[in-house]
Amino acid sequence: MNAIIVTGGKQYKVAEGDVVYIEKLPQEAGDAVTFDQVLAVIDGDKATFGAPTVAGASVEAKVVKNGKGKKIRIFKYNPKKGYRRRQGHRQPYTKVEIGKISV
Repeated sequence: MNAIIVTGGKQYKVAEGDVVYIEKLPQEAGDAVTFDQVLAVIDGDKATFGAPTVAGASVEAKVVKNGKGKKIRIFKYNPKKGYRRRQGHRQPYTKVEIGKISV
């Protein structure tokens, strides 16, 4: 069984047992989280689509850990002007393990 959920302004296709990296959530490691915004549920040949969400559908998950992604470097440069700026960024994320998908 698969589901398409919305969290952090992004859509994710998840199945039971999947481990997904999503935008940071306020929960701590070991906490349970429920995603109520389910756009679609696909179960074999049977598919249920919402308008915009499926009524009564939810996806239960467990927070594995919170962390930061790899560092990306931002470098601004103007030739012949002596302008150089270097900046780094690490995007925070939450790693969740998908548990039960209920319709």
